[in-house]
Amino acid sequence: MIETPPLVDQYCHGVLRTELGLGTFEAQLIRSAGPPAAGTTFFDTQTGFAVRRWCPPLLGLEPHAAPARYLARRRELGAAESARRLLRGSGVAAYLVDTGVSGDVTGPKELALAGDAEAFESVRLELLAEQVADTSGTVSAFLANLAEAVHHAAAGAAAFTCAAAFEGAGAAAFVPDPPGPGEVRGAAGRWLAGRPRGGAVRDPVLLRHLLWSAVSSGLPLQLHTGAADPAPLTEFVRATAGLGARLVLIGGYPHHRHTAQLAAAFPHVYADAGAALGQTGARAAAVLAELLELAPFGKVLFSSGGRQLPELHAVGALVFREALGRVLGGWVAEGSWSWRDADRVAGLVAAGNARRVYRLDGPDGP
Repeated sequence: MIETPPLVDQYCHGVLRTELGLGTFEAQLIRSAGPPAAGTTFFDTQTGFAVRRWCPPLLGLEPHAAPARYLARRRELGAAESARRLLRGSGVAAYLVDTGVSGDVTGPKELALAGDAEAFESVRLELLAEQVADTSGTVSAFLANLAEAVHHAAAGAAAFTCAAAFEGAGAAAFVPDPPGPGEVRGAAGRWLAGRPRGGAVRDPVLLRHLLWSAVSSGLPLQLHTGAADPAPLTEFVRATAGLGARLVLIGGYPHHRHTAQLAAAFPHVYADAGAALGQTGARAAAVLAELLELAPFGKVLFSSGGRQLPELHAVGALVFREALGRVLGGWVAEGSWSWRDADRVAGLVAAGNARRVYRLDGPDGP
């Protein structure tokens, strides 16, 4: 058996506090632009099957329980007790929580209490800018307040995170140099003038400014690529080399090999194993093996990518453990690795790399 320490879930969100029926539960199970195919549900996915495999035993049911039976048990226990059992059964010792999501979800402290774990905040850059804009009357005030907000956040958070840059602006946000003061001021003026209260940041110049502000802070920066090829990040990655910033690439599946290549090529870049493992379920070992084909073992970090449903946190962790054991154990069984090396690498990917990258044990930690 591969020995792994308690996990560090280096990227997730809080969980919903509300009770959920079948329809509302399924709506959170996978991200989809429409309903499931006729005669099916979103449980008919690798994610859905993984939930049915791993979560029922944590709530006192047999594995592979039918969705209706599982959700009835969930309602019987209540949302808070179900979340507590699911989170504590996942073997996670620390969470890095992206707080930039809307809805009635738990914050880091509440997630930590439910999961009997530590929790640290990952500050969403675009949300920070939107919050500052809501309380700043002029362009000058906005830019001054934004600089102060980034500085203040860097003092208390474990990381910055940004999804809008890649998903909203694409390559335009990753021009390999920071925008000049005049560019930033002009972009801020245009955005503030045309923005409804609460409007999202999509301007590529403002997003570039946010990214470079985060790089300058010294905190790790989590960059989301979603399901897209991370290749457009290459010049930005090259430009930030040697500046002291650590970049963690979140997502990328099915382009995870390209993410692994960037982690191999640049010392400050790390690859997230991420939500792809829970999403691929029974095929998770194959995905993880492909990531480990290319990325140095000290550059791969576990995360569940869990959001809204505590089931996704639990599945991410439990599928990861099984996949890691299957991959590394297979290499030991065929004589390619020793058990000692397999246990050491498992410890790095499961927790050690994240503790080092995010300095979770303090500036003098591992």
